[in-house]
Amino acid sequence: MARVGRLEQVAGVQLTEASDGAERGVRLLRFATGAGFDFEVLVDRGFDVGRAWFGGRPLAWWSPVGLIGPWYYEPAGIGWFRGFPGGLISTCGLDQVQLGGTDDTSVFNYPHRRTETYGLHGRYPGLPARLAGYGVTWQGDECVLWAQAEVRQAAVFGEQLVLTRRIEADLGGTAVRLSDTVTNAGATACPHMLLYHCNIGFPVVDDQAELAYPAITGTCVSENSTPEYRRLAGPDPAFVEECYEHDMTPGRDGYVGAAVLNRAAGLGVYQRYRKDQLPHHVTWRQLGSGTYVVAMEPGTNRDAGRFDARERGELIHLHPGEERRYELELGVLAGEAAITAFAATASALAAGGAA
Repeated sequence: MARVGRLEQVAGVQLTEASDGAERGVRLLRFATGAGFDFEVLVDRGFDVGRAWFGGRPLAWWSPVGLIGPWYYEPAGIGWFRGFPGGLISTCGLDQVQLGGTDDTSVFNYPHRRTETYGLHGRYPGLPARLAGYGVTWQGDECVLWAQAEVRQAAVFGEQLVLTRRIEADLGGTAVRLSDTVTNAGATACPHMLLYHCNIGFPVVDDQAELAYPAITGTCVSENSTPEYRRLAGPDPAFVEECYEHDMTPGRDGYVGAAVLNRAAGLGVYQRYRKDQLPHHVTWRQLGSGTYVVAMEPGTNRDAGRFDARERGELIHLHPGEERRYELELGVLAGEAAITAFAATASALAAGGAA
C-alpha cells in the first residue's frame, strides 16, 4: 500500500452492469488479484463465475449463448442450453441435475401437484442473487478479495432451497474459492442435488492437452467414446459429446485435485474439492467446432441423474432447517514445473500412493 494510491491500482473488486442485448441489466463483479488472474462473478446468473483470464489469456469456455439475463429461461427438456453461458463455474441444481423427466413430488403435500417435470440441470443457473456485500479484508499484511450473496429457489407447495455463497481470492493469488451452504428453508423435506459444471476452454483446451486425474480409467456413460480420451484433440465439426465418470482418490487431507493441462501452452486449470461433500465426478468432453470445451463436474450424484439416485436410495432429502456445505476451488497452473508437479501427484494417487 506504500507504493500505490489506492489498492485498485493493482487489485480489487468492482461492481459493474452489462448494458446491451440479452445481457442488459446483468450485474457483474470483476475481480483482479494483481497477479494477472482476473475473473467475473455473474451476480444475476446464480452468482456463478463467468469468464476468467490469466495474463490476458482466457481460461474458461464462453458459449455461443453468451451472457443472458435471468428473465430468459427454458426449464423443459434440454432448454437449459439456451441460457447456458458457459464460464468457469456454472452451478446446477438445487434439486435436479443431469437429464430430467417427470418425478414424484408428493413430499410437498399438495394434491394438485403430485408430480413435476424436471429439465436438464435444474433451475438454479437462471436465478438472480441477492448481493450481501463485496470488498477486501486485511489481516495484517494479508489481503483477501471477497463477495457474498444469497440465491433462493422457491415455490408454493414446492422446494424452498437457499444457497448462500462466499467467493474469495487472495491478493496476489491465482485461484478462486467458493464456500456454499444450501439450506432447506421450507416446512417439508426436500430433494437436493448439486453439480459444479466447470468449463475449461481454449487455449488450455487444445490439441495434445491432457486430463490429470487421481483416478484409474473412467467409465464411459455416453453413446460415444474415445479410447485415449484423456488426451485432447483439435476441434472437429462432427464431434459428438462424450461423458466419463471417475472415482477420484483424495489426498490425505480429503481433497480431490483434478486438472486440464496444456504443456505446450505452459498453462493449466485445476479444481479442488472435498470428496466427502462431492463424491461423484463427471467429465464432459465436447471437442466440436465452437462448442470446444472440457467440463470437470464434481457433484452429489452419478451422471444417470435423479431417477437413478432415487432407485439406488442415494437421492438426498434435506429436512426443514437442514443444510449442506460445499467447498470448491479453481486455479491456474502456470509453467512446466507447476504442471509437472500436479500431474505427478495425480498419477501417484491414481496408482494408490499417498499425497
